[in-house]
Amino acid sequence: MTQRALDSSGEQTPGPSRPTMIDAGAELDPVHPMEPPPPRRPDGLSTAEVAERVARGEVNDVPVRSSRSVTEIVRANVFTRFNLIIGVLWVIMLFVAPIQDSLFGFVIVANTGIGIIQEWRAKKTLDSLAVIGEAKPTVRRDGVAAEISTSEIVLGDLVELGPGDKVVVDGTVSEADSLEIDESLLTGEADPVIKRAGDPVMSGSFVVAGGGAFTATKVGREAYAAQLAEEASRFTLVHSELRSGISTILKYVTWMMVPTAIGLIISQLVVKDNNFKESVARTVGGIVPMIPEGLVLLTSVAFAIGVVRLGRKQCLVQELPAIEGLARVDVVCLDKTGTLTEGGMDVTEVRPLNGSDEAYVAQVLRTFGSSDPRPNASLQAIIDAYPAADGDALPAGGDGDALPAGGDDDALPAGGGDAESWTVTDAMPFSSARKYSGAAFTEADGTDSVWLLGAPDVLLSEGDATLTEIEQLNEQGLRVLLLARAAGELDAPGAAAGAAPTALVVLEQRLRPDAGDTLAYFADQNVATKVISGDNAVSVGAVAGKLGLAGAENTLDARRLPTDPDEMATAMEENAVFGRVTPQQKRDMVAALQSRGHTVAMTGDGVNDVLALKDADIGVSMGSGSEATRAVAQIVLLNNSFATLPSVVAEGRRVIGNITRVATLFLTKTVYSVLLAILVVCFQVEYPFLPRHLTLLSTLTIGVPAFFLALAPNKERAQPHFVRRVMRYAIPSGVIAAAATFATYLVARHHYSGEGALEAETSAATLTLFLVSMWVLAIIARPYTWWRVGLVAAMGLGFLIVLVVPWLQDFFALKLVGAPMPWTAVGIAVAAAALLEFTWRWVGRRFGL
Repeated sequence: MTQRALDSSGEQTPGPSRPTMIDAGAELDPVHPMEPPPPRRPDGLSTAEVAERVARGEVNDVPVRSSRSVTEIVRANVFTRFNLIIGVLWVIMLFVAPIQDSLFGFVIVANTGIGIIQEWRAKKTLDSLAVIGEAKPTVRRDGVAAEISTSEIVLGDLVELGPGDKVVVDGTVSEADSLEIDESLLTGEADPVIKRAGDPVMSGSFVVAGGGAFTATKVGREAYAAQLAEEASRFTLVHSELRSGISTILKYVTWMMVPTAIGLIISQLVVKDNNFKESVARTVGGIVPMIPEGLVLLTSVAFAIGVVRLGRKQCLVQELPAIEGLARVDVVCLDKTGTLTEGGMDVTEVRPLNGSDEAYVAQVLRTFGSSDPRPNASLQAIIDAYPAADGDALPAGGDGDALPAGGDDDALPAGGGDAESWTVTDAMPFSSARKYSGAAFTEADGTDSVWLLGAPDVLLSEGDATLTEIEQLNEQGLRVLLLARAAGELDAPGAAAGAAPTALVVLEQRLRPDAGDTLAYFADQNVATKVISGDNAVSVGAVAGKLGLAGAENTLDARRLPTDPDEMATAMEENAVFGRVTPQQKRDMVAALQSRGHTVAMTGDGVNDVLALKDADIGVSMGSGSEATRAVAQIVLLNNSFATLPSVVAEGRRVIGNITRVATLFLTKTVYSVLLAILVVCFQVEYPFLPRHLTLLSTLTIGVPAFFLALAPNKERAQPHFVRRVMRYAIPSGVIAAAATFATYLVARHHYSGEGALEAETSAATLTLFLVSMWVLAIIARPYTWWRVGLVAAMGLGFLIVLVVPWLQDFFALKLVGAPMPWTAVGIAVAAAALLEFTWRWVGRRFGL
């Protein structure tokens, strides 16, 4: 007997896994050519045979990693479009201008280095967590079953399977015990396939019921899904509004930059008859600030640091934008078992029905428990309450694979007989569609009996009086299983029909101590919580109510759930707790919520959660979850703690909120740089700034502040439409900054004359631009905390030091001449700051941002 029963409520005992994603949409031919079944080798390979295969290279050595390699990280950070542009301009400036006009190049080198280091740190974190969660399939060698790494499997290995286990290499079934395989991750077909000895199994599929073993026929790169698994488990960039929004912004920036730069080049080099080298320097000074070079860097750094922070909390983020995605979620669908409750349960009471003998019921439960060598939480609780004695009976026809059955001397079946002579003749694994499992026994007196254990409201007819008694227990949050004696064969269609109720098994679930606080957090953040379970809806509602879930009294039996997607969506929005949910219904419920515009996260740990996890916007699996659930989840909670989810949400909100802030800073600079270049071309004047001036301004008003702001705590709720929200502020801010700066420049051109006039004009324009940019920074830094005030003040102090220290004045070519013009520059900046305040508040009121 190798099958593993599932929890009679619809939940499943999880098992270890390695996170690997399989693309369900890949166009594959799922049909293997039929191969002759391998010779039966129940003991598996010998140690010597394994060594021979390793020597021949017949090992499952597909390189699988969860992050980019160091080479890919370096390439992605160094070889970018804007780095190329800035690199060329930097080389030009090194030849034609003083070193201070080439500072922007050193800043880019530093930024690139920071990006590489931070992503490398994130890679180390991802890889170490992936090793912790690596799949450990059970392989039988020399007659002994042991867990090994997936990469240690060799050709011909006998790999054991149980519910929730993932098929890690291609093979042919050698042993099958009601084995059902789901190949939906490869083929898109959700219906499980019954497998018998000799049938092929594909890597990437997983077991939904029963058990067995298969012989590995293709390993390594020859395995059916190996290439898909390798590619999908690499560092991936799933849909991210931040990343796609920034890409859109950079595309528009490029379109604006090219014609503007060409016009500026012509204006400064052809129209104006200036010193050639100074004209080149001022042209480069106009082009460089158009590029938001640090925006992509800070986005990558923010994501990378988020991965590191969550990694310290044993949270494996398999796809970086999942951090962002969970922060945008407005509905969280929770699986009860393993999420709100711990895996363990306790039998609090067994109530015999219809005059059944207590001792006889105890023996049936004892033998039922012994029919499964790897019991789930429900069955384990029964085994703990009715432990089997050593040396109990073998299943009928046993071949040496002893299964404990029987009982203590004081638990004899009614009518006498030796308890130790009971044998298991057949077993039926749990099915989420059936909601029960079964076993057939030969009792001590030779009588054959068939028993079912599962959901009472499924096994009993709708009007049965026992359901009232069960309802009262469910209202207390207790789980109730029904033990019933079937009238026909175990594998007969409709085996539950006419089953005679024999006893109620009452189980008490252990609540997670941190689940209540987590539910309260989601409620406080206006995130709707839906509890979806295979258990009785009233029982689940009672458990949720104990944990303080808002709306826990609004329960719905999924068997009464409408099939129409729109009606289902309405029912989902009106209720908070759903019971007796099938795996396909979970998938439909997620789709129904998404059809109403909701961003849905789904948590789960059982194989019955796989389809819903795969379709949800964000799938979250427990670390102890089945291999299949971990395969499709974007986030794996390795510590199995539901309480980690608020940390993920908070990290995502930090990333989204902060990147929105700093993006506004960067794009304000891009807008005013483009407009200044256009104004210079239109008015046929010298470009007012050298690269050193804009390097100084960018460092003090954008570069340094943005780095701190991007990594600061931020609990703002994530808002959609990233590009629109950023541009609504950046465009008017850039326009105001450019207009104020150019106005100061024109006034200064009329004020100053003679030798050194251009330098004085530049200094006045620089003062105005700095003050306006500082006001933008001051607005973005709100709400103020001590460190934010200190940050803004430190940047202002830095500029003041440049203005008063003689050698810094010379280095940056900044010297305010006279008093009237500098004070005029300040006055224009104050007017611009007032206009900025008005504009930002109007935009906030107009668009509700």
